[in-house]
Amino acid sequence: VVPIALAVLFSFNNGRSQSTWQGFSWRWYFADPVNSVLHDPALHAAVVQTVRLGVYTTLIAVPLGVAFALGINRWRGYTASTFNFVMILSFVIPELIFGVAMFFVFTALFTSVHLGTLAQTLGLVTWNVSWPAIIVQARLVTIGRQYEEAAADLGATQLQTMRRVMLPLLAPAIFASAVLVFSSVIDDFVIVDLLYSNASNTPMSVYIYSQQHGGNGGPALNALGTIMLVMSFVIAVAGYFAYRWMTRGERSDRKAALSTIAGI
Repeated sequence: VVPIALAVLFSFNNGRSQSTWQGFSWRWYFADPVNSVLHDPALHAAVVQTVRLGVYTTLIAVPLGVAFALGINRWRGYTASTFNFVMILSFVIPELIFGVAMFFVFTALFTSVHLGTLAQTLGLVTWNVSWPAIIVQARLVTIGRQYEEAAADLGATQLQTMRRVMLPLLAPAIFASAVLVFSSVIDDFVIVDLLYSNASNTPMSVYIYSQQHGGNGGPALNALGTIMLVMSFVIAVAGYFAYRWMTRGERSDRKAALSTIAGI
């Protein structure tokens, strides 16, 4: 905690020193016309690339995860349990192994997908699709089948049931999934580092590491790291309170949800 607090503190330092306080300033965020995050092209591009990857990954991974959760929840038998286990197994695989595997996939197998934003997005989607799949599946278990059956008894088609009944009920889980995926992309380093190609698609985590590793760190990098930290914190806190508000008054059977996901 102390090193992080010091890095955040010196991101507001008026001078370049990393050890001597020279007064409070927004210089390294936007006030400096050359070296601030807002005006330095490399720093600014790193922020934009991180947000771009977060949006792309969330827009793709969440719908895929929701569809996967619906399929597994409706699918019965050993095949469904096997796919469910494979989905959970992705949390056990080290991210470094996964990132190296994705690197060889795009450089040796699917060579039409070049390293860069597209490869980073596909890698992040594959890595994060389990989050919405698990969260939405748990939500499906807790709400049960009674709402779907009631809608069918009232004459609703499957499409109408999905649009007017299931999607509103699944909205809290979908929102929570989107928050987790987006915040995970902001913090990711291994996958985006292995799959980026040049400075134009370098996200914040990779840029901070490369500059600090090369001995070129400074207060501007502290400011960039602080922005990354604040983005993750604000998104996580906002997602938590929004989920609590969206599910207020509900009582869920968490044990049944976990048992179903684990295939017990």
